Amino acid sequence: MLKLAIVLMLLATVISLFSGLVFLVRDAGQGSRLVNALTVRVCLTAITLALIAWGFYSGQLVSHATW
Repeated sequence: MLKLAIVLMLLATVISLFSGLVFLVRDAGQGSRLVNALTVRVCLTAITLALIAWGFYSGQLVSHATW
């Protein structure tokens, strides 16, 4: 369940990234939509990092790296 939430948050972040690109091209950086898209993207990324940290803390996510 946690992995699905992380994947969905990453997809939402990518969608927000491309919407910001569209707003940048369409508005030429003169509107507030670009700033709103950046704010949403930063919040989504922070939530994703918090979910990953919670997953490692709770033991739901485990690293199998040998290093």
